[in-house]
Amino acid sequence: MKVQQNKPDRRISVAPMMGWTDRHDRYFLRLISPHALLYTVMITTGAIVFGKKLEVLEYSPEEHPIALQLGGSDPRDLAHCTKLAEQYGYDEVNLNCGCPSERVQNGKFGACLMAEPQLVAECIDAMKQEVSIPVTVKTRIGIDDRDSYQFLTDFIGPIAEKGCDTFIIHARKALLNGISPAENRSVPPLKWDVAYRLKQDFPQLTIVLNGGIKSIEDIQKSMEHVDGVMIGREAYQNPYFLADVEREIFGNKNVRSRHEVIEAMMPYIDRSLQNDADLKDITRHILGLYQGLPGARRWRQILSEEAYKPAANANVVREALKHVS
Repeated sequence: MKVQQNKPDRRISVAPMMGWTDRHDRYFLRLISPHALLYTVMITTGAIVFGKKLEVLEYSPEEHPIALQLGGSDPRDLAHCTKLAEQYGYDEVNLNCGCPSERVQNGKFGACLMAEPQLVAECIDAMKQEVSIPVTVKTRIGIDDRDSYQFLTDFIGPIAEKGCDTFIIHARKALLNGISPAENRSVPPLKWDVAYRLKQDFPQLTIVLNGGIKSIEDIQKSMEHVDGVMIGREAYQNPYFLADVEREIFGNKNVRSRHEVIEAMMPYIDRSLQNDADLKDITRHILGLYQGLPGARRWRQILSEEAYKPAANANVVREALKHVS
């Protein structure tokens, strides 16, 4: 499935969000935004190396530019999976050093890796030796009480020395005990200024800010200080926000309307259903498309109630479309 790779434009990306940014969602988001860099959900090296679940690497060619996010801490396993990613045509491989969930900690990857910068450096070195595509790191700004700026730079430094030149900074620390992953996305305070300072102190690095980006104004303000922003929940809950991003950031004058997005989605829905996908697994991602517009509630209601029925097909979406303007 190797295809021609595009060089990622890092000004705007959509965050890897577990349970959300699967291949159906990415296809949908790509119809709204031709330019944003899209990330897979985190895929563990164990699922690929030991589980032999290579189907998790599959995606639609239309999703490019697309980055694979890996979770793991064994340099050999990460190198193997990174090589597979290049063979599958991914435009980037990203190492997760920011997820705070207990399950991830038990697997010795995610945010707890911030305590082991030398190990992460070894992982990055092994990954980069296998491929020519970019290898990047997504991280927090600290963990628990180790949240000084010095701790962060002591983490970044050894990894950068191994040739990693792009860091996605979720500008909150991670609390590894006592709160849920969802709370970890809101309880620790946002500190965009820490990411800004990193860019000042490491001007040779590409620094992408993640966390709390909700408006064009947020993007424009942040990009005065960093190289790009990664949008998370706003891109999922209010996906047509990416149309504003296309117009204002990329200067795209030919953005699809909401209705045009759904019409373009229909052939994909038909193909997916023929390949044994369930309609509900696709339509759950498009519920927020008409957020704030007349008929949006009815749109969500029809999709939510009808898509779960055994014989549900694309006609459910066509019916829902009649109720929105």
